[in-house]
Amino acid sequence: MVISFRIAEERWFVVLVRRRVAGVAGVIALVAVAAPGVAGTAQAQEKVLRAGVTQDLDSLNPFISITRIGTDLTRLTYEYLTTYDAKDYHPVPGLAESWSTSDDKLTWTFKIRSGAKWSDGQPITSADPEFTLTKMMTNDDAATANGSFVQGWESVTAPDPQTLVIKTKQPRSTMLALDIPIVPKHVWENVTDLKAEPPLPLVGSGPFILQDYKASQFIKMKANKDYWRGAPKIDALDFVYYKNVDAEVQALKNGDIDLMSRLVPAQYDALKSDPNVKLNTGAGRRFNEILINPGATSKDGAPIGDGNPALKDIQLRKAIALSIDSKTIVDRVWGGYAVEAAGYIPPGFSEFHWPQKQKFDPAEANRMLDAAGYAKGADGVRVDKTGKALRLRLLGHAGTNLDEQSSKFVVNWLKDIGIALEPQMVSDQKVNDATTGGNFDLAVSGWNANPDPDYVLSLQTCANRPNADGKGGTPDSFLCDQEYETLYAQQAAETDRAKRVEIVKKMQQVLADRATLVLLGYDNPLEAYRADRWAPFTTQPSDGGVIMNQQGYWGYYSATPGKTTSDDNAATAESSSNTGLVLGLVGGGVVVVIAGALVFARLRRRGSADERE
Repeated sequence: MVISFRIAEERWFVVLVRRRVAGVAGVIALVAVAAPGVAGTAQAQEKVLRAGVTQDLDSLNPFISITRIGTDLTRLTYEYLTTYDAKDYHPVPGLAESWSTSDDKLTWTFKIRSGAKWSDGQPITSADPEFTLTKMMTNDDAATANGSFVQGWESVTAPDPQTLVIKTKQPRSTMLALDIPIVPKHVWENVTDLKAEPPLPLVGSGPFILQDYKASQFIKMKANKDYWRGAPKIDALDFVYYKNVDAEVQALKNGDIDLMSRLVPAQYDALKSDPNVKLNTGAGRRFNEILINPGATSKDGAPIGDGNPALKDIQLRKAIALSIDSKTIVDRVWGGYAVEAAGYIPPGFSEFHWPQKQKFDPAEANRMLDAAGYAKGADGVRVDKTGKALRLRLLGHAGTNLDEQSSKFVVNWLKDIGIALEPQMVSDQKVNDATTGGNFDLAVSGWNANPDPDYVLSLQTCANRPNADGKGGTPDSFLCDQEYETLYAQQAAETDRAKRVEIVKKMQQVLADRATLVLLGYDNPLEAYRADRWAPFTTQPSDGGVIMNQQGYWGYYSATPGKTTSDDNAATAESSSNTGLVLGLVGGGVVVVIAGALVFARLRRRGSADERE
């Protein structure tokens, strides 16, 4: 029997239907009669990894992007001088083939990789990192995302095309942990606004090059065939946006995406029975927190934002911190896939982690507030020192499980100590803008930490506050504390590892004492991928590591078409899901063999998804 019908792009196809004997299920073969060179044929042969995301991108500009997805894209597009090894996080060569330092640790010499090219064919030379790093030293906009790394530097020079020399005013402990994307000088040297969005496609040096982007819809990247480590095994990497994790999980089950992270525990557990899906989790590298606005100020000390002035009182902040129970969040929101709150550095980086567990003592919180003069009104809500009811806002990310679920507990916990709390769940961008500008009372936040703690420690420094207009900088809790500043400078200059570890732990004690943030805990990343299509990915670290949101690009770079499942499991999966797919070429067309009775409906769903993306 022969049936003809029309699908996407108004091209006619012919369907040849045959029935096999011996009880074998029917097979439908679709033969495309398009001529050789048709775009659809070429696209069908592409090996594309599709990763689902729910977080909006803040910027494509590597100088200012700070979000999780933005950092992922930056690491994929721009090589750094050094990067973190996939196995155990130790520094390994990136654009720098080798390095050396003077006896006094004030001069660092990096040898830039010979023969490496930008994606537009221009050679990479020492002039590129010289330009990038000098801009960050001299331009506040260029220092927005990673300016802490160049503090205390004296000069950056390029004496020859393969040599970069960095001189510092004092020893720096972070010189092999510079998480700074190196940009091409010939592209950026004529840019006058270093906060502007760069044109597409981006010119980069990493394993993938960003080609196209549409806000809240997709990000499309192409494999860099000239990448110095060798071309990726896939042709393209697409990030596909979903409004929430539920939609993302359904897309994974349907086969519309191949990889995702940040599942909620119930989804993760439910997918354990899906033979097409492989799950992955590891030690959390992210700290999750509730920020408490202590009276936000700009870099010059001027008040900004609209935070409740009562929160300037450290006793009030400490009482709020005592009223929040991390164990309940771990058990009830994260389903046990997390670790209770202790130090600011996550336990995934155990060397620097301060293991003192955060206290939960609402009775003590009430005693503190009584002693501090916050009397309860007739409605049970305390009043501040000016007689106003203590009614606060809790800002959170709409559609995010942690924010939406934990806020319900926090509302009740603060009610128990006489504070009224109103959750306000808004878009990612609104949370970013509000927390940078100081326009919040409390806010759910969090950061992925690095193997070297300097970056997340810098988020709490005076220098990371925004400008007077509430823009720029990457403030976390608007802490500006002299003891913390002194300790931060000491750890940055301490090259003795053991001594530095002790300083970093003291800094975490100071953060707990100042109570400008309350840690909720450290969730284990819950990931899933289509095991019937992809071989195992490289995780970082190799033992208990993650695929997405790494301190590098190893997970995406390792993507290899194939199967993680055994042949027996794959056969079972194909039989039960009716979505097995085989591609091949016949003349100038494409043959697609699809097993099962749901082929037409399934093909229609996939076609719609392809057009939308």
